[in-house]
Amino acid sequence: MTFTRTEKFDRSNLAEIAAELRTPFEGMAGLRFKSFMLDEDGTRARNFYVWDDEGKGRAFFTEEIVQKVTGVYGAPPEVEFLDVVGFVDNSGT
Repeated sequence: MTFTRTEKFDRSNLAEIAAELRTPFEGMAGLRFKSFMLDEDGTRARNFYVWDDEGKGRAFFTEEIVQKVTGVYGAPPEVEFLDVVGFVDNSGT
């Protein structure tokens, strides 16, 4: 999910959003990972999700969710679905 604006996002504001929205995603059925990111130019905020399967991911991104996050980020998201063909997780080492 990518949010693009002409003016830069405020990094500290995005960090607050990430902290506030973290709790609902912790332990969410079907969601393996979620990250909140900001591109180096500051005009694109990205949320990256890894789901157990594509169907769970697609079911999550309802029109209601899209409208809600548009209000939070001040820009409508572009939602893309990718097929993860490999993944390295070093968090357990």
